[in-house]
Amino acid sequence: MRILFITAGAGRMYCGSCLRDGALAAALLRAGHDVLYVPTYTPPKIEAAGLGEQRVFMGGINVYLQYKSALFRHTPRWLDRLLDARPLLRLASRFSHLTAAHDLARLTIAILRGPEGPDAKEIETLVDWLASQPRFDAVVLPNSLLAGLAAPLKHRLGAPVFCLLSGEDMFMDEFPASYRDPALAILRRRAADFDGFIAHNRYYADFMTRFLAVDPAKVRVVRLGIDLAGFPDDCPPSPPRFTIGYLARICPQKGLQHLVEAFRILKNDPATANGRLRVAGYLGGEYRRYFDEIVERIRAWGLEEDFEYVGEVDREDKIRFLSSLSVFSVPVEYPEPKGQFVPEAMAAGIPVVAPRTGCLPEWIEATGGGLLCEPSDAASLAEQIGRIAQDPALATQLARAGQASVRRDFGADVMAHNLATVLSGPR
Repeated sequence: MRILFITAGAGRMYCGSCLRDGALAAALLRAGHDVLYVPTYTPPKIEAAGLGEQRVFMGGINVYLQYKSALFRHTPRWLDRLLDARPLLRLASRFSHLTAAHDLARLTIAILRGPEGPDAKEIETLVDWLASQPRFDAVVLPNSLLAGLAAPLKHRLGAPVFCLLSGEDMFMDEFPASYRDPALAILRRRAADFDGFIAHNRYYADFMTRFLAVDPAKVRVVRLGIDLAGFPDDCPPSPPRFTIGYLARICPQKGLQHLVEAFRILKNDPATANGRLRVAGYLGGEYRRYFDEIVERIRAWGLEEDFEYVGEVDREDKIRFLSSLSVFSVPVEYPEPKGQFVPEAMAAGIPVVAPRTGCLPEWIEATGGGLLCEPSDAASLAEQIGRIAQDPALATQLARAGQASVRRDFGADVMAHNLATVLSGPR
């Protein structure tokens, strides 16, 4: 198949959806498919090899300027191309946290309007270029917030357009109330332009069927897979000290505050008093005060010597970080739509403790690689982590089961095969 795969960069952040898109596109290439991988907004941070350097369309600077001022909707394409330069987009992404919530909401609505909105010129540039390429058999968009592209792509390319589902509801939940309903209304109208939707688990397939108000028959489940290259074949030896790990974006929604509180509970128990906590992940400017408050709390408890923030990590450092742990947890506050951090930790041979919310129970049931706790409940989280700390046989059982399951069923190549089946099947 010849597949057009459009992705949406997330600036400086190592975004789970970007990593998924890159791993999926690379796996489709390895399977013999002809894949054109096209970034939008900003250059995506990817870990998969073989995708090369692609031109960025609908660059974040152009999209924002054309949304803000009609003047920029008539600039020549050579100037637009200059503003889409990768170094400039990377620089601009450093200040993305300065965009107010109401601006993000209005900008999202503008993009959802597609050719009828202020970014019609950017869409036309993208579609014109794609129409000059060899014919595609299928088009894949990274999320439904790009639904404004579906109709023009179908019209010009003559190929079915599919949409991966990636947590759009959580993004829209942060909109001011006055924008949330209008954004959802236009999203539901545009969702009708897609030929199909791909969710990574049953929970999110059912939820997004209702959220987008689409026919359930149009929503298929393709289980999430990860790029297994570089992950160890065996579980790592236990570290000298029991080590709890967190690797995700630093923000309240990901629940680091609950993990820190659970850590305090565990440190007050003689059976787990020797433990330590290692944290990694992207910290944006808007959440620096939140993180500073967490660090101050740890200092007030006298636990600063047992806590380490290692910052954002690349792929090699991520695998090294995960392999240094005894147990892994990202105790999210919201119903998790993908849970990509779960198979990554399990691939490294590390047992997981996850809250009983969203798709996370499906991951634990499918892999046997972890335990569940109650959502937003530090005591429950500490109890389950403590079980793993005090029972080496249980820790080994969970680690081995999770690693074997991920290597067998949740690699990117398995995901790519299943996606290709959906893209080529009857509609």
